[in-house]
Amino acid sequence: MPQYMVERHLPGITPQQLSAAAARAKAVTAEMTSQGKPVRYLRSTFVPSEEKSFCLFDAPSAERVEEANQIAQIPLQRIIEVQHIAADDLA
Repeated sequence: MPQYMVERHLPGITPQQLSAAAARAKAVTAEMTSQGKPVRYLRSTFVPSEEKSFCLFDAPSAERVEEANQIAQIPLQRIIEVQHIAADDLA
């Protein structure tokens, strides 16, 4: 399944608000998947100096990721398909 990165600009967000948003993303994607709309929240990386968050999802389309974020009421700037290369995958 493709992976998508959601970029967010979150000025003034507190660590508690960030954790709550991640929990909403996890709960919403689990519910959507149980309803036959597969999407999975994987993780977030927050860059405090830029007030940016980058959240990783597995989904069949960017539209599915957008739907999940709308339901979870988490703002976003853009959704882009990504590919990861892990150190363990390299020779």
